[in-house]
Amino acid sequence: MKLVVVGGGSTYTPELIDGFARLRDTLPIGELVLVDPAADRLDLVGGLARRIFAKQGHPGRITVTGELEPAVADADAVLLQLRVGGQAARNEDETWPLECGCVGQETTGAGGLAKALRTVPVVLDIAERVRRANPDAWIVDFTNPVGIVTRALLTHGHKAVGLCNVAIGFQRKFAALLGVAPERIALDHVGLNHLTWERGVRLDGREVLPQLLAEHAERIAADLHLPASLVRRLGVVPSYYLRYFYQHDQVVEELRAEGSRASAVAAIERELLEMYADPALEEKPALLEKRGGAYYSEAAVQLIAALLGGGAAAAGSEQVVNVANAGTLPFLPDDAVIEVPALVDARGAVPLPVAPVEPLYAGLIAHTTAYEALALEAAVLGGRDRVFAALLAHPLVGQLDLAERLTDQLIDHNRAHLAWA
Repeated sequence: MKLVVVGGGSTYTPELIDGFARLRDTLPIGELVLVDPAADRLDLVGGLARRIFAKQGHPGRITVTGELEPAVADADAVLLQLRVGGQAARNEDETWPLECGCVGQETTGAGGLAKALRTVPVVLDIAERVRRANPDAWIVDFTNPVGIVTRALLTHGHKAVGLCNVAIGFQRKFAALLGVAPERIALDHVGLNHLTWERGVRLDGREVLPQLLAEHAERIAADLHLPASLVRRLGVVPSYYLRYFYQHDQVVEELRAEGSRASAVAAIERELLEMYADPALEEKPALLEKRGGAYYSEAAVQLIAALLGGGAAAAGSEQVVNVANAGTLPFLPDDAVIEVPALVDARGAVPLPVAPVEPLYAGLIAHTTAYEALALEAAVLGGRDRVFAALLAHPLVGQLDLAERLTDQLIDHNRAHLAWA
């Protein structure tokens, strides 16, 4: 089996490598290729990746390259983990919206739109090159904003599935609270990428969410940075991204006081790269946990193993992924991309039936889906008017003067990445 990681020079890649090494029985990789134009970072990450494989006794071969087409020509799956503009662009996404009184975040609000505008054209170009070189390869997208990027891929006919680590993170947290193995936990996880609610938690098929909330609401809420009273009142567990909607103004004030997450991550990345340069380092450093993306490797292994249909995965498995709606949520268009449990096998991912979504959640899902459709249109076709329309439609913006101001700011801060600007 051959896998390719595009964006393989990321400082987070050793987490992925560690998962591949530990879970080699589930996903037997013969060759892994890390692709990245940043040769200096790629060499450091690639060196550590080889040492991790060697220490854990993994027989697979790891190579690095800046050339996409030769790498993907005979690959079974291609993982996309890009950050167009790097942490510098992320820092701007998290900064200039605050000047307008809006949340500064890289996957939602005006900053999230900026990231989508920079990212979608690059991902579509990569996907088209992959298709020309190897039309049979699966594309697994972990690139944010995952929902919009996955919708772009599917709309353009690519063989793709979107992946996020929020659901597996909840699965692991709930399992730990209950003192059980994670694979015994299944989630009623519904919504859009970074806009989801856990409406049910099943332990061996038995509903245990009321028990979790009765015994652990304070701890669960603390992880979400939301009031325990809200979690109890809703009777569900919101994604921590819902805080940007439920406590928007409070979050804006906190972000103004704290500074951007990007600046902290940039400092962590510099330290990580220094560590990776040490030839004695043979495992992922503990500092990597502060980089974010917990359980990404486990989720990626599960998804790719099911898509490639090997071993026990041949019969398919239930996994939370980003997939075309196709009537699953009847209040959304069929081509909207939703994040729900799906049956994943060699044919792809098919969403499982979802119980009717309560109006409290369905309204916000529908509103955000409309924004995402306009965001994708702006990312593909460009133009100030399309950017403005997307911002005016966003639940966190929605005001004429604010949308006008944010549009100008977004374009000014992203001209280097917008071919039409």
